Amino acid sequence: MPIWVQAGLWGLLGSSALVIGAAIAFLVELPKRLIAGIMAFGCGILISAVAYDLIMDGYDQGGLYPIIGGALAGSAAYTVANWLVTRNGGKHRKRSGKEPDPNTTSNSGLAIAIGSMLDGIPESIVLGVSLLDGNGVSFAVLVAIFLSNLPEGLSSAVGMKKAGRSKTYVLGLWAGIAVLSALAAMLGAALLGDASPWLIAMVNALAAGALLTMIADTMIPEAVEGERGGTGLLVVLGLLVAFAIGQSGA
Repeated sequence: MPIWVQAGLWGLLGSSALVIGAAIAFLVELPKRLIAGIMAFGCGILISAVAYDLIMDGYDQGGLYPIIGGALAGSAAYTVANWLVTRNGGKHRKRSGKEPDPNTTSNSGLAIAIGSMLDGIPESIVLGVSLLDGNGVSFAVLVAIFLSNLPEGLSSAVGMKKAGRSKTYVLGLWAGIAVLSALAAMLGAALLGDASPWLIAMVNALAAGALLTMIADTMIPEAVEGERGGTGLLVVLGLLVAFAIGQSGA
């Protein structure tokens, strides 16, 4: 099976957590604190994957300068794009509180979709690129993406449900984002197959900068607001679990 097809399937698996989370929101009523706790744990796993699987591996491949340049560029790009999405109704896309009323903010659903793609595309590209070294997909990164997407789908679906969005609308929205994330993973593997280690290191750092900024700007604030005290412990626990997984597979 071609690597780019494998990348698409792995990307679809990672992003499928968005759809699973949204479906759970319509099937059961989960406490907000539990959702926030899952998100905090996912933050820790994602931070570990970014630090060790993207930053350190990228440094080993390309050295310090592509890491610094890529990470700063990724962070700046995410910051600007997130600001634009926030101004147009996507501010609370990861939150289980009520989404802006669709009758007064008609573009809020689109903003949430665009914001979620903004969060998910760097993750998917990383999955695609991780296949290029011939050692298969990075299990630690895959677990990190899945566990960070699950509470995102949950929180956003709960908010949209409270705002009166239909099940068809919400699940269709997340399914579309999952497919686009899979396409991003496919493109990452297809376009960078012959790239130099320096360029791959820079792409990984670009995604790392965007993901770390996303964690700080959107995931941790939601986790702190909902968890009320245990966020730091859960983040550390998630980081240690991901580190242990990475070391056991090393």
